[in-house]
Amino acid sequence: MTFWEKLYLPEIAKGLALTFKTMFKPKLTRQYPEERWEPLGSYRGRPVLVLEEDGERCVACGLCSRVCPALAIEVQAAETEREKERYPIKFEINMLRCIYCGLCEEVCPEEAIVMSKDYDIVFHSQEEAIFGKEKLLVPIARLQERLEFLRQYK
Repeated sequence: MTFWEKLYLPEIAKGLALTFKTMFKPKLTRQYPEERWEPLGSYRGRPVLVLEEDGERCVACGLCSRVCPALAIEVQAAETEREKERYPIKFEINMLRCIYCGLCEEVCPEEAIVMSKDYDIVFHSQEEAIFGKEKLLVPIARLQERLEFLRQYK
């Protein structure tokens, strides 16, 4: 080490210069409840089920529950008389266990489960954190941007 490196004075001066340069830059602060952040199509928020006009897309194949590393998804299938052979009679996601990895979305052959733009999720008890089909079903119109993003990059 040279004499100046042993003194650490040049490194301290560089650190102080960076601090002062950053201090006088304009701040970027969002007043959260009033100014909401609108995420892009690539954002992975809370997983939801796609609800079309004629019903849900899910065929209860169970791939999402098998690929989930946190074991947060539970699916039970039932038979139907419609053209679609099966549908989920029970579809639950434990949001306390969900790690928002998006593997369920990637493995779904029907594009029935997608990651939405929801990022503010609050629970008051553990029972509230288990989302059933009634909380998971979202109309396809609200998920159009995410579905277009998935089709573009798959």
